[in-house]
Order: sequence, then C-alpha cells, then structure tokens
Amino acid sequence: MIAGIDHVQVAAPPGCEERARAFYGDLLGLTELDKPEPLAGRGGCWFAVGGQQLHVGVAEPFAPAAKAHPALRVDTARALHDLAGRLLAAGHPVSWDETLPAVDRFYAADPFGNRLELLATAG
Repeated sequence: MIAGIDHVQVAAPPGCEERARAFYGDLLGLTELDKPEPLAGRGGCWFAVGGQQLHVGVAEPFAPAAKAHPALRVDTARALHDLAGRLLAAGHPVSWDETLPAVDRFYAADPFGNRLELLATAG
C-alpha cells in the first residue's frame, strides 16, 4: 500500500536553475539536494522539504501550474507571516486565504508562475 509522498514536482522552463535556487533555496530556505548522476544532465534541481522533496523539473514546452500546487507547511504562524514579508519584499505577491480560521495560509507564485500554498496552524 501507499505509505506517503516521496516528492512533488513543479515544472520550469529550460535554464531555470539559477532562479529556482534563488527562490526555493535562498528565499524559502529549502536545502538543495544533489540529483542522481543519471538525472543531473536533464536540468532542474531538487530540494528537501522535511522528509519529502520538491523537484523543479524542466519542461519544454513549459506552462505554469495555475491551480495544481504543492502546499508547504511552515513551523509557526509567526514564521509564515515573516515568510510572506520576505516574499513581498522580493517582489512576489501573496494572497491570504481566510477560509479556514484554524489555519493561516497564503498563495504565491514561484518565478515561473507555478502556484504555491504556504500554511501554518493559526496562533
């Protein structure tokens, strides 16, 4: 049976690596992982997200995911609000969603237009 999620992949255009590292690594604070040698030549990059991974894979032709998205959990509501501030300061708009009062959440787009959900337990 299925035991969990190993990774989620978002698509990006060829030559995306520098912007992916700046956004997912520097801005979001994810640790980059080495891709296995047989896959390294395909472009893109991989990041650790807790015990799972987020893969930025090259797609040609490329189209961003406007509805489908990974949801990334942040440790605390305070850290989530701090992250929203960093994203805004870096020119990435955020859209807060107040649908569920027990959860603080917002949506943002990566540099390639892929939708991301970032959330934390409210408090």
